[in-house]
Amino acid sequence: MPKINFDYHAQFFTATILEWRPLLADDHYKDIIIKSLKFLKEEGSIVIYAFVIMPNHVHMIWQIQDGYKQDNIQMRFLKFTAQQMKFKLIDTNDPRLNQFSVNAKDRNHQFWERNSLSIDLWTHDVFMQKWITFITIHCRRNGV
Repeated sequence: MPKINFDYHAQFFTATILEWRPLLADDHYKDIIIKSLKFLKEEGSIVIYAFVIMPNHVHMIWQIQDGYKQDNIQMRFLKFTAQQMKFKLIDTNDPRLNQFSVNAKDRNHQFWERNSLSIDLWTHDVFMQKWITFITIHCRRNGV
């Protein structure tokens, strides 16, 4: 596990697909999530300690690195993955695209629920509690 810099604390982050639809059950959409996380890691903006992709949401323990802003990184992750999901649905002529249509000023489609959950893990004890919960609940429940 990478060294944890508690001066710039880790976070437990959850993003949920709009109306809890199971879009992420398909491996193509899981790959979009992984590709985005890999890009952010390789550019040096995040350290990823753990993540799990469920059929309708994703959980991760990540740490935004010095010089990057949390809101900006979260927005980039959500925007990139939403765009890629939309492109995949369009390219495959998937009728599920209509399930994500919205009547909003700034978009025609929405893939993520607004107000993703982000919990600061301020101390080593809180980090380890989330880590243990993360492993025992999600990994064991899914046979990992």
